[in-house]
Amino acid sequence: MAVETDVLDELRGLRTRIPRLTGALAATVDGLVLAHDVPETEPEGLAALTAAALGVAHRMTDAAARGDFRELLVRGSGGYVATYAAGATAVLTLLAEDRVNVGRLHLEGRRSGARIADLVATRVGPGTGRHADRPAPAPAPERAPAPALDTEEHLTAAPPATTTRPIGTLPVRTPQRPAHQPRPQAGT
Repeated sequence: MAVETDVLDELRGLRTRIPRLTGALAATVDGLVLAHDVPETEPEGLAALTAAALGVAHRMTDAAARGDFRELLVRGSGGYVATYAAGATAVLTLLAEDRVNVGRLHLEGRRSGARIADLVATRVGPGTGRHADRPAPAPAPERAPAPALDTEEHLTAAPPATTTRPIGTLPVRTPQRPAHQPRPQAGT
């Protein structure tokens, strides 16, 4: 796929523009690798962990009312892991040594995230991607509403599966408030 080679070129360019950058990975927000330049690291595992961290980061920005996710920076004793949004469907993760210029890392990471977002949007587009060559499932037939049940049967019945979004697009998460209020703790 042409988008993979273009994204890989962008990742390799990052390695030349940022001294002490040790790896770069572009993935979908659900953890599938688009392209990678991460020697000595398993790209599939890193992409899956990035997706998990991205989910937590989205929830944190929602809970703190800080808007849409933009970036995440983790510092370990051996260096940095930086994750940047690359549009609505992709993410860029950079690995860097401890002595990296963090300002330069952010500058180049943000720019590359925007470039990767453009590449993915123009080359792949919405509703296409890894499984675009597969036929879309037939739409579910319209069903009449189920009659109200007086038994416990309605508690275990699964809701009818109706998917109206095109293949390759992701569902949108809606944060929900807890149904209960926490109880005050004694002694505080």
